[in-house]
Amino acid sequence: MRASAPAKINLGLVVGPLRDDGRHEFLSVLQRVGIADRIDVDPAPGSALTVAGFERDTLVRGALERLAERTGTEPCWRVRIEKRLPVAAGLGGGSSDAATALRLANGQLPQPLETDALRELAATLGADVPFFLRDGPQLASGDGTALAPVDLPQDFWIVLALPHDVTKESTGAVYAAFDARDGARGWEERAAALRATVAGARRPRDLATLPPNDLARSPLSDEVRALGAFHADVSGAGPTVYGLFHHRATAEAARRALRTRARTWLTAPAWYG
Repeated sequence: MRASAPAKINLGLVVGPLRDDGRHEFLSVLQRVGIADRIDVDPAPGSALTVAGFERDTLVRGALERLAERTGTEPCWRVRIEKRLPVAAGLGGGSSDAATALRLANGQLPQPLETDALRELAATLGADVPFFLRDGPQLASGDGTALAPVDLPQDFWIVLALPHDVTKESTGAVYAAFDARDGARGWEERAAALRATVAGARRPRDLATLPPNDLARSPLSDEVRALGAFHADVSGAGPTVYGLFHHRATAEAARRALRTRARTWLTAPAWYG
């Protein structure tokens, strides 16, 4: 069985104070985009679990081992990952791979987990993983795993730019820097602004009022806006910058202008994997 494992961007990302569980309050709109890895999951003889094609994988293997444990079965799958998405770029590629592999493997079980149980398992693997088991854009809140569908315009173009000379800090380091600068101050106001934008978004340009990413900033965002984007920001903890455009021709011209300094893609919103 084969399926796409699409990337995501964060349309606004607001972070608040630490919760009792040691995680931060989190609010963001997660939006799939039309670039993806490819995942093959097939039954394997005996009790073997093999993952090929991407030697750095840990999430897919861990997800399938946990699925087997949860269902009382042997982890008998052969997985191949065709890696097209950049690694550690803020686009959720690893989480999407894990969710896609979970869905495909679960569908091959004699007694597969029900949808809610599969999503519950996914939430133990990482905050973004449950999102990739749902269709459409979702408002992620709480620790990032509480999801609610949102009705957003989808008729715009997206340019993704991953700077050549920037590497992603660890997630722990990003949150530590956020805490050190007292980033949670004003959390309620920023969260209310994000919710208001989402509630009032009827046309693509309404997304221009999304609050900026609390975790990461990039000077490339200003350049993308100067090239015609009506909104630009960093996705996740970075370093990928996205720009939203009304017209494909403008987006393509911006992508070309950025190619000397970044790995670039021209894509569009995607509804499901």
